[in-house]
Amino acid sequence: MHQPIVAQPEGLSAAASLPAWNLGDLYASPQDPQITRDLQAAEAAAVAFEAQYKTCLAGLTGADLAGAVQAYERLEEALGRVISYAQLLFSADSSDPAQGKFYQTMSERVTDISTHLVFFTLELNRIDEPVLAAQLQHPALARYAPWLRDLRVFLPHQLSDEIETLLHEKEVTGHAAWSRLFDETTTAMRIAFNGEELTLSAALNKLSDPNREVRRQAGKAVGQAMASQEKLFSLITNTLAKDKEVIDRWRKYPTPGSYRNRSNMVEDEVVAALSTSVQGAYGRLSHRYYAMKAKWLGLERLEYWDRNAPLPEDADEGIGWAQARSRVLAAYEGFSPELAAILQPFFDNNWIDATLRPGKAGGAFAHPTVPSAHPYVLLNYHGRTRDVMTLAHELGHGAHQVLAGAQGYLMSGTPLTLAETASVFGEMLTFRALLDAETNQQRRRVMLAQKVEDMLNTVVRQIAFYQFETRIHAERREGELLPERIGEIWLEVQRESLGPAFHFDDEYRLFWAYVPHFIHSPFYVYAYAFGDCLVNALYGVYQAQADKPAFARKYVEMLKAGGTLRHGPLLAPFGLDARQPDFWAKGLEVIAGFIDELDA
Repeated sequence: MHQPIVAQPEGLSAAASLPAWNLGDLYASPQDPQITRDLQAAEAAAVAFEAQYKTCLAGLTGADLAGAVQAYERLEEALGRVISYAQLLFSADSSDPAQGKFYQTMSERVTDISTHLVFFTLELNRIDEPVLAAQLQHPALARYAPWLRDLRVFLPHQLSDEIETLLHEKEVTGHAAWSRLFDETTTAMRIAFNGEELTLSAALNKLSDPNREVRRQAGKAVGQAMASQEKLFSLITNTLAKDKEVIDRWRKYPTPGSYRNRSNMVEDEVVAALSTSVQGAYGRLSHRYYAMKAKWLGLERLEYWDRNAPLPEDADEGIGWAQARSRVLAAYEGFSPELAAILQPFFDNNWIDATLRPGKAGGAFAHPTVPSAHPYVLLNYHGRTRDVMTLAHELGHGAHQVLAGAQGYLMSGTPLTLAETASVFGEMLTFRALLDAETNQQRRRVMLAQKVEDMLNTVVRQIAFYQFETRIHAERREGELLPERIGEIWLEVQRESLGPAFHFDDEYRLFWAYVPHFIHSPFYVYAYAFGDCLVNALYGVYQAQADKPAFARKYVEMLKAGGTLRHGPLLAPFGLDARQPDFWAKGLEVIAGFIDELDA
């Protein structure tokens, strides 16, 4: 059988000029004998670790407990290197059965080995506070105080060792297996479009095409393709929501989003305040902007495929990779030469995969891998201004991950709410640099409109996603949701968030199904809005600062903190406090100000 012809997305004349990453700093290939050696060494060390430390942590001296934590960290990093490599290979081409097999095999192997380590964090949490406080007097253990602090957040939700071990071992046949099924299904999908067969990513990209008929056809085609998989996507969603409900009930989490909030080290009340603030601003943000956009496009009402339509005067002719690289690096250089120097190796050493190809994961991400290596960035570069912003965004993550890596494997990870800070700030730096360099007033207007739309996508759209998830998980507790009901909830939150300027055809009720965050990381999405509003407030401080280099130095120090500080002390040097009622209003006012400028 002949393979179907898959059209590459438009926007670049030569996809071959785009970089594909070199994963050799992790392993040479899936057949690299070093993988086997590393896994064998990790397994032996994990067995010995369990034999040495199980049931005796409370009786150790501070120095000995520090040694145990250090050994645990080394083991976790060794396993993290293997699974990171497998994940990146799978993301690069999940249509290859060999890659899928390798990823699953590595996942199972790592899970088996780490079963010997499950006891450690559980037993650490059971150490009485006075005993742990005495152990923490030793400097070597005191270094890990932030990690121990965050670990103990989950103490009220911790189950018995046997149940925790069972849940750990079953992950590869539970949530991870359903996520893999979703990934393989979406990447294998081919969208029939004008005699071609497009990947889902390429078809969705056409929803930003200047030609309205192209956008309409793309929207209809995506809707039709989603309809063919509606039962499967609904089954995956129902199953994972029920799975989460069972685990949440056993762990006694008060709401479906509580686990994510605790993982993000942010209070439920702060997230609720963010969501309420954004919902309250729908009218003066998205509703107002899209009513203006309808007039600009000469339409009485917008269809869903018009949401990301370029303005009539937008001549987004395509930006080559070399130009994108120079623009982003220049923006970072203008703010902090240290950040630009950190990002240069991403380009020089092929730590970025921007190539367009079938089977590749859609969207974009920056994977931190392990501190002893370096992050890798994936994006699908179509040569548009938005893609330049995406590059700036993911490189912000990359710089953050490099700087935080000095904290070590256990403390380099940043809560999602703060992980978006560097990425969104990097986007803002790049946007401001491009806007300041643009002298054509019409082009400036187009850039400003694009920025507003990106901010609405980041804040309004993501909070709508959050509301969708909240309602899905709440209703799933009463029983399985029919596919039609999931679609109804999706349309309700879309109408509420986007406003009366829009009309939604029936097939749009299926567009929830391609959002991977709902599957991989429930309740992740609000972190984007959290980060955008936080950065808007942070950037306001930067603009008002007379000594810009001093701000940049404080900013870099903030990134270096990794997961050692929570949002309160992290933002205190900048005079910001996310717990204050007016904090979110400050961030939303930046978007409203951009819309005012456009209206004027």
